[in-house]
Amino acid sequence: MNRRAFLTSAAGFGALAFTPETLLAAAANSGDWTLSVADVEADVPTQAMRLVHGRAPAGLGGVLYRNGPAKFRRPGGSVTHWFDGDGMMRRFRIDDGKATLAARFVDTAKRRADTAANAVVTPGFGTIGSPTAAVGGPDDVNAANISVMMAGKDLWALWEAGSPVAMDPATLETRGLHTFRPDLKGMPFLAHPRFNPDGRVWNLGVSGKRAVVWRLAADGALEGVTPIVLPRASYVHDFTATARHLILVLQPWMHERLVAPISAGYVWKPEQGTQVLVLDKDDLSKRRVYELPAFSFFHMGDAWEDKEGTIRFDICTSPNPDFGVQGAVDMMQGKAPKGGADTDLTLVTLRADGKAWMAASGLVVEFPKTDPRYAGRTRSFSACLGGSASHPLFQGVAVCDWTRSKTERYDLGPRQIMEEVVFTPRPGGTAEFDGWLVGTSINLDAKATELHVFDARRVAAGPICTWRAEVALPATLHGTFVRKT
Repeated sequence: MNRRAFLTSAAGFGALAFTPETLLAAAANSGDWTLSVADVEADVPTQAMRLVHGRAPAGLGGVLYRNGPAKFRRPGGSVTHWFDGDGMMRRFRIDDGKATLAARFVDTAKRRADTAANAVVTPGFGTIGSPTAAVGGPDDVNAANISVMMAGKDLWALWEAGSPVAMDPATLETRGLHTFRPDLKGMPFLAHPRFNPDGRVWNLGVSGKRAVVWRLAADGALEGVTPIVLPRASYVHDFTATARHLILVLQPWMHERLVAPISAGYVWKPEQGTQVLVLDKDDLSKRRVYELPAFSFFHMGDAWEDKEGTIRFDICTSPNPDFGVQGAVDMMQGKAPKGGADTDLTLVTLRADGKAWMAASGLVVEFPKTDPRYAGRTRSFSACLGGSASHPLFQGVAVCDWTRSKTERYDLGPRQIMEEVVFTPRPGGTAEFDGWLVGTSINLDAKATELHVFDARRVAAGPICTWRAEVALPATLHGTFVRKT
């Protein structure tokens, strides 16, 4: 796919999906979106979910695990930033056409300390905490609340500046911090590892300009860890990879001092532009640095590389890091949004001769997800969430087919808060996106969490089926689907 094809596709995408204009024309603001940041006081035992629409497709079976913050407020003090709530793992099991839900808090040192104090004393990404908090290292403030991955027989709850927390995938009981080696205790492990189709895992740990590259086997066993030095001390939440390269986007939101909260140590310097660091997987000392205009971001899609060495990937760009600095603080104060997200789905092209450019679609979406079987390979599809003018989060799903200049979307409406969808293949299917998108939402009218299944190639038709729980859990961040075997 070339730049012309992308722009043609983007034009069609904007006509059908979520643009700033369509968001501003949405329903008026409603304060009950704050259900997405409401406190959960206790674990949720396994409960049956009620089928309210359609029927489960034949061949779909497995577990959707989702992680996100779920306890924000305590009598003696509360978190001030959405990213700092206590992590809670959700398990949505689909089996024989039925669905169940269970949820359990991750038992972290942070949660134990805050519970004992009956106040949020632990500092976080955007929460100052108390000077009396006992903080001896990153894992003392590890909220284990961002993402999740399977590692052999363990389920890992992931943060971004500390260790994975191992959990029992069946009971969601916390097994404890996972330390790869004694000398690697407390080393950062990002919440967005990248997976080869063969199961090998690549990840980063970042602290200022210092970083490590993790390489794991499919079962989570350590194969290698390599220290590297970055060109700048950027905030790094996500990265991407091709079959041969790791790609780190170094935005000009840069770490300058170690203070509480963590976010206060970063300074936005747009005059320095954005850099893209490309590392050779086989020899991490081989690197290329590309220069792009300034932008901020949280999430990227999988990258791919053609035979000429040109690398492409999609990324949700923002003009600044305002959401991470202030927007997520406003959410905790119940402030009404100004009118939808400001993230623009953008294709970045990096040529082997050092030239690079961006092509923005004008499409307001976030959380790009792809077919994991095509990770690092040439691909066509990206599934995203569309924003909302009635609350700070999302209300619809869109699938963009870049190569066919075709896009489909389904809008659940302003009375739903849609969460990230993940892809799982149809049994026996091998074509890209031949399968289902599975995701959750918060139904504001029913005050309930719902589980939806979409045909990944026919999203515009709406959910194939929907189940509803008896409870409403707050908004999650990221998840993974583990197929039934």
